[in-house]
Amino acid sequence: MRKAFISPSKYVQGEDELLNLGYFVKTFGQSALLIAHPEDVQRVKVKLDETERKYGIKFVESNFGGECSRQEIERLTEVAKTNNCDCTIGLGGGKAIDTAKCVAKGKSLIICPTIAATDAPTSHSAVLYTPDGAFEDYAYFNQNPSVVLVDTTVIANAPTRFLVSGMGDALSTYFEARATRNSFSNVNAGLPCGYREGYCGESKGTNTAFALAKLCYETLLADGLKAKHSCDANQVTPALENIIEANSLLSGLGFESGGLAAAHAVHDGLTILEGTHKYFHGEKVAFGTLVQLVLENSSKEEINEVLEFCHTVGLPVCLSDIGVESISEEELYEVAKKASIPEESIHSMPFPITVNSVAAAIKTADLIGNAFKASKIINN
Repeated sequence: MRKAFISPSKYVQGEDELLNLGYFVKTFGQSALLIAHPEDVQRVKVKLDETERKYGIKFVESNFGGECSRQEIERLTEVAKTNNCDCTIGLGGGKAIDTAKCVAKGKSLIICPTIAATDAPTSHSAVLYTPDGAFEDYAYFNQNPSVVLVDTTVIANAPTRFLVSGMGDALSTYFEARATRNSFSNVNAGLPCGYREGYCGESKGTNTAFALAKLCYETLLADGLKAKHSCDANQVTPALENIIEANSLLSGLGFESGGLAAAHAVHDGLTILEGTHKYFHGEKVAFGTLVQLVLENSSKEEINEVLEFCHTVGLPVCLSDIGVESISEEELYEVAKKASIPEESIHSMPFPITVNSVAAAIKTADLIGNAFKASKIINN
């Protein structure tokens, strides 16, 4: 049986770490293509200018347009070539990071997230969109980023909702890895072949990946609320450091090398409902995690533990929390149908999946979440 584990070559996290960005650029050469939204550049301009001077390197700014589209990737690839850039930097949120991955194609890549909203920074995959923002495709590369550099001071000063959303994404990591492990399903740490080709060989998860996924969940329970308060106060504390690591590194390694299952598939299904569009990825994944627990008939104690965590940090526990005030039977079926297509990760669950069983789990999870909220109101 082949097992696989993948990760970035180096992960560095700490206060004001962007001041050391120039050091990592110099390990590749003298210049770097900086792929970042202009607003994100302005947020950290003082640090960028200082590290540029200190290490004698040059940032080639890209005027990133905001979408990880093939057209933008082609344009930025030409910018890098014209300016003889020695490496590529993705700075900001998910789309800037994914665009940088596509331009670098797995080589000489530095990722600098400015929010801790997803586990994308450490991965070797990217999501492609059309120029007007519609989903188009996935891309996979030969290796993960060379360096992931996380400035916790920057993240502490970002809106707290991003951090909480990241906790929602991280929340699913252990449960999806557990399901994948129990079903002996493949993980995303296989042999990537580029756009659309998928993987050349089957790979199962390692004990290491599962242990990290479990640690991710334990860290959320221990430090989630404390980290939220720290971010509210724009302060870096040990709890915030731990949650940033859980959201970025533990969750990232956990999902790629441990596997995805129902929670992310339910997220994908929910995207057909217009009301969900203003909610973040991790917020929808949090509800998807509750659906997965219902689908696998998890214990009452485990479901209550997850509900309590979500309620405490401010994550959704029912459909109305993600903008769905009402849902028809037809809409419910369509959500379940999209979540259950053959390509979806829901088929990593350790039992057969049907559209009807997924629809039933969504409806039941919504009722459980609403009952939990009502009990909190009564008790308060």
